[in-house]
Amino acid sequence: MPLEDELSDIIKKARVGQQRSVADVAHAAGIPEADLAGLERGQASQSRAQVQAVARALGLRADPLVQVAEGWTPQALPSTLPHIETVLGSIGGYEVKGYIVHDRGEAVIVDTAYNAGAMLERVAARNLRLRAICLTHGHSDHAEGIEAILQTHPVPVYLGSDDLELLSWRPSQDVLHVPKEDGTLQVGGLRLRFMPTPGHTPGGVCYRLEEAGEPICFVGDTLFAGSIGRSNPAGLYQTHLASVRQRVLALSPDTRLFPGHGPATTVREERLHNPFAT
Repeated sequence: MPLEDELSDIIKKARVGQQRSVADVAHAAGIPEADLAGLERGQASQSRAQVQAVARALGLRADPLVQVAEGWTPQALPSTLPHIETVLGSIGGYEVKGYIVHDRGEAVIVDTAYNAGAMLERVAARNLRLRAICLTHGHSDHAEGIEAILQTHPVPVYLGSDDLELLSWRPSQDVLHVPKEDGTLQVGGLRLRFMPTPGHTPGGVCYRLEEAGEPICFVGDTLFAGSIGRSNPAGLYQTHLASVRQRVLALSPDTRLFPGHGPATTVREERLHNPFAT
């Protein structure tokens, strides 16, 4: 599966997050402004040295940025896992991923994948008792459809409080729950642990699953293989970097990371290949 972000996306996310102009970054990198503008439009770089110079100007890791530019992708993880089902959705042709965590007849939805119908079908097909909906953040491609799910399964909805205003439809107060630091949710014999990771949005949250063999973390748009989500608003960029570097990438190296877009990856791979890592 191709990466969610190309070189152009990474450069622009870092530049906009730092609230710098194309001219400023080009000057810092020692390259023509037109060349940097071309890189952000998806034009091929003129050389590795040019990509490395841009990385240094933006505070990114130079070698990983070159690797992404040259086609690196993470090692493929097993397509099936005993406790996790991936549900795909699409918003204007843009693929979105949500997940169902299940064990001993119980289940939790992690993001709706903009495809509540498929979520409901999977839960029904496995005859699962839904325990909760856990949202990594409030953007519509991850949260849209919660009202349809709640009509069939009146369960708690977990979402960072700072993301409530992002919802297009807000559940009643008695349904909403804030996933606080190190709080947990039991799913059969499994336990989801809450890990707030603001940055992509003010109330972003990741969900860790630690008892399913290999450790797993559902990261939403906090991190993509080889990149990160866009910081919304841009002023959250440094907060976002801290969440990625000090929280997600501080997990054990064999932790599998399941994002909202693009391929799954691991902490080990991202420490080696993500330009935003330290």
